[in-house]
Amino acid sequence: MKVLFLEPFYGGSHKDVAKGFARFSSHEVSVITLPPRFWKWRMRGAALYFIREIKDLSAYDLIFATDMMDLTDFKGLAGPDCPPIALYFHENQLSYPLGPHEKRDFHLGFTNIVSALACDGLFFNSRFHLDDFLTAARQLIKQMPDTRPLWMMDELKEKAQVLYPGYRVKGAGLNLGRNDQTPPLVIWNHRWEYDKNPDLFFKVLGQLKSKGVKFQLALMGEQYEIIPKVFEQAQKDFQAELLVYGFQAVEETYWDWLSKGTVVVSTAIQENFGISVMEAVAHGCFPLLPNRLSYLELIPKDLKKEVIYSSESGLLNRLEQVLTLSEQYLPARKVLSEHAIGFSWEILARRWDMMLEKIRKIP
Repeated sequence: MKVLFLEPFYGGSHKDVAKGFARFSSHEVSVITLPPRFWKWRMRGAALYFIREIKDLSAYDLIFATDMMDLTDFKGLAGPDCPPIALYFHENQLSYPLGPHEKRDFHLGFTNIVSALACDGLFFNSRFHLDDFLTAARQLIKQMPDTRPLWMMDELKEKAQVLYPGYRVKGAGLNLGRNDQTPPLVIWNHRWEYDKNPDLFFKVLGQLKSKGVKFQLALMGEQYEIIPKVFEQAQKDFQAELLVYGFQAVEETYWDWLSKGTVVVSTAIQENFGISVMEAVAHGCFPLLPNRLSYLELIPKDLKKEVIYSSESGLLNRLEQVLTLSEQYLPARKVLSEHAIGFSWEILARRWDMMLEKIRKIP
């Protein structure tokens, strides 16, 4: 099967998924992308760009598009010869948390809803995200003054499916403990943006430092146009602990840092899957994750009590325990690593292929 992958925001998890699927799929996958900036304009104009870039739509059996574009514009411009289209939601504009001084643009949220209705296969990167989208979509439709198309909800619910994203790992059979740093290494490998709540992360680290708890720190993750000022302050506050500061563009270097880590912490207020967390877990880091979002479905049931925290004080106490008693966490880290490797592309690519094969139109 020949698949055309359209990614209007080629950065972060969007880029990881596009590259990973193209590499590991058994199908022939071509990728057309736009740079990861001006996301609102991407939603308005990406379809116009892609329709001009595609030389021959009839050469493809399936189009795979992601959420940051207007699928109805694309299908209208493509005409009757358009192949079936799978739409994948990394995030949505109905429930994504607003940044400072932002207001919700419901036009963009409605674009997501109608695009979901127009596609032939509808996929979300977690059960949490799927449910969150359907709830927010129903709430928005109910705000319409009349002719509310609530009939759409049954159709969306019927065809929406969960398709977890894959990611790369350096290799299975990780030798946990061999590369552990002394003091233990804390990993931050998330985007440097407000929705990952870095303020809380650095606040807790500051409290531990004041208590005399020893740790080292690796601040990685992608950065975009606006970087929260707390990172600049953290570079000063944790100068003695910092081993690495900034995005690691070379995969092998990034994986090596993850393999040296003891613990990865998330304080996110928005996370529909959590590729960065699961990459770190696969490479041997013990995760500390908030009691919300997609995290609850990604951790084995018998380890949730140790991994999931419910408050700032809970995170503080749990992180102090992991840092001071790190050797005791080696068995759990091994179990979690093996679990997280199950989400790697080497494992998931076949499931992706099978899910997409089901929506291909049979001549």
